[in-house]
Amino acid sequence: MAKFIFTPLLRNTWLVFILTILILSGCDNENKPVDPVQENKYLKESSLIKELSKDDILKINPLFAAYVKNGIKVYKVTYKTTNTDGAEITASGAVIMPVSNQPASMISVQHGTITTDAEAPSHYASSSETATFGAMFGAMGYIIAYPDYIGYGASKDLPHPYEHRASLGSASLDLLRASKELLKGQTAVKWDEKLFLAGYSEGGYATMSLQKRIEEEASTEFNLRASSCGAGAYDKTAFMKEIINNQTHAVVNYNRLYLWVLLSYDRIYKLNKPATYYFKEPWAAQIAAANGDPSKVLINTSFHNILTDSFKKALNDGTDQDFIKAIADNDVYNWKPKTPTKLYHGLSDQLVFPFNSVNAEAAMKKLGAADVQFIPVPGGDHGSTITPYLLGTLTFFQDPKYK
Repeated sequence: MAKFIFTPLLRNTWLVFILTILILSGCDNENKPVDPVQENKYLKESSLIKELSKDDILKINPLFAAYVKNGIKVYKVTYKTTNTDGAEITASGAVIMPVSNQPASMISVQHGTITTDAEAPSHYASSSETATFGAMFGAMGYIIAYPDYIGYGASKDLPHPYEHRASLGSASLDLLRASKELLKGQTAVKWDEKLFLAGYSEGGYATMSLQKRIEEEASTEFNLRASSCGAGAYDKTAFMKEIINNQTHAVVNYNRLYLWVLLSYDRIYKLNKPATYYFKEPWAAQIAAANGDPSKVLINTSFHNILTDSFKKALNDGTDQDFIKAIADNDVYNWKPKTPTKLYHGLSDQLVFPFNSVNAEAAMKKLGAADVQFIPVPGGDHGSTITPYLLGTLTFFQDPKYK
């Protein structure tokens, strides 16, 4: 189970090529107007880091042989975005381009939880999500944009804002903008202007955050066709109430992720509470000594057992308004999508409880969303649901109704 948490699959891919600005000037007329050079607003640099033939791709997963159409080229891209405090930073990601002369649609793939920089898409490690599922989708003829997120790749010296709606959305959106600039400067791959979104686990949450941001702030920039979200924690308010009040599993790696969310919100929203405000001993001392690194903390009991009674009471009776507002700011289930959206979730998922997708579908339909569907996976846990999610996403994106 743990490997699905720390390298959650759904490994898809993105495009990026060498950007060159063409200046049109007449050699036979010095007075002929020259088009001004347009500087990139987002894209900083791109470099080819990997090239795979069709045969290379087939070795990754022979089961997908019927879908593989072409080889791929993988580019590392750096681009401008903003950190959680609004400061401009340089982030990175991978763009996977199909080696094909056919017009290609783009999929923005938001990766699942990772815990080391080596797993970031822009490094294209052989066992990473990018090099498996990303490569496969690229070999099916798609351009793949794969953001590292803040805290990995070019921004690895910054803490990753784990499960933070705004920064996951902005980092992913700004990579898409940089990818557009990249595509304009090359002729090898023709983008048909269509965009799809996909992601699983943290990637499912990031995908929903990106979708909301595009629809509300950048709908004129992208022709968004469909969005496939897998096992995301969209209803943060309900999720927090669940894990502070009820008995859950005692899986150490799951608890580390819950802890990571709590500590991230404390930092990002400048709550600055001491560990003893949130946690009982001996966990408070462990967490304080870990200095924000949840991987160093051993929690082998239900998560609610490590929380102080005063903290739980403050959340339940509404007196800790700052923390409650921080949680609510990261809810991404209660809005009205215009884009066709599918929500895949395993019904036996003990890490990200399926009520997240159930609540999202209900809230969205209540608000009038016309094409949102919860896809339950009976018996599926957080890891085993990945395969049906991938197959369902592929079928969804290739449906002529959405293409």
